[in-house]
Amino acid sequence: MTTVLDAPAAARGDPAAELRAATAAMRLSFAWFGTRKTLSPEHRAEAADAFGADSPFLSAAKKLLDTRDPTFRSVTAVKHQAVAYFKGMSLPYPEPGIRLVRQCDVSAIDVRMQELKVELIEAVAKLDDRYAELRQAARQRLGRLYCDADYPASLDGLFDMAWDFPSVEPPDYLRQLSPELYRQECERARSRFDEAVRLAETAFCEELSRLVEHLSERLSGDADGKPKIFRDSAITNLGEFFDRFAKLSIGSQPQLEALVARSRQVISGVDPQALRDSQSLRGRVADQLVQVQALLDGLLVDRPRRNLIRRPR
Repeated sequence: MTTVLDAPAAARGDPAAELRAATAAMRLSFAWFGTRKTLSPEHRAEAADAFGADSPFLSAAKKLLDTRDPTFRSVTAVKHQAVAYFKGMSLPYPEPGIRLVRQCDVSAIDVRMQELKVELIEAVAKLDDRYAELRQAARQRLGRLYCDADYPASLDGLFDMAWDFPSVEPPDYLRQLSPELYRQECERARSRFDEAVRLAETAFCEELSRLVEHLSERLSGDADGKPKIFRDSAITNLGEFFDRFAKLSIGSQPQLEALVARSRQVISGVDPQALRDSQSLRGRVADQLVQVQALLDGLLVDRPRRNLIRRPR
């Protein structure tokens, strides 16, 4: 099994050091044309009058474009794909917008992001072709709230995605300028990777718990005297989780590793249609998942040393 534990031997035995040695920090960002605009003070005052309210206590906005239009949805879909891919290939890091990717995956990630950026450019071009029609539709729907100044001449260049690999290590020049400050920054970097280990453990544990709970709930009991309906994705999503865990696991929590292996064994070779057709198979799988769920709940609640906090229901 290939994991982020494929780190230099010097880092072996310390999960945070292993994570630090085998990953790179990555940041994904977007430039996005805003489709909502706050009403002008005059229009807000007019709206407040209609309700007998004070204008300063009223918040109101107008929608500039129909975001349900298929061409706009195509643009948004590329953004969702990029975010999902980024998260699926990375682990959390305790700085907003930054996640950790395996160093050996950097080239492949860059290639995929380039492909998605091309898709975004193409989708925006199609949206721009429809832009005049969408503006005309907005003019009709907004009435007196419509304002030409709210709309750029073109949408070209107003949607974009970018990614970079910022350094999360203390700059080497600091060693010469201020050895003490450099030492403090090194300690801060170590603590951040300690936190990254805890965040990864929590994220994996909560995701597995959510997936197991959902499937066991769908397989247990009935609705209106009939077995509950479940989608194939309730099974396939677990399979995808197992693959991602095998690739990104930091190996810092043997109990979680054991529960992942046990969950995989429960659904190994189980066909979704067979679960629908066989009540006995359905019951057996449900019972086993309930046992796994109980252990996961205990892991989430009873490990203060790892700061694993029970997710809200």
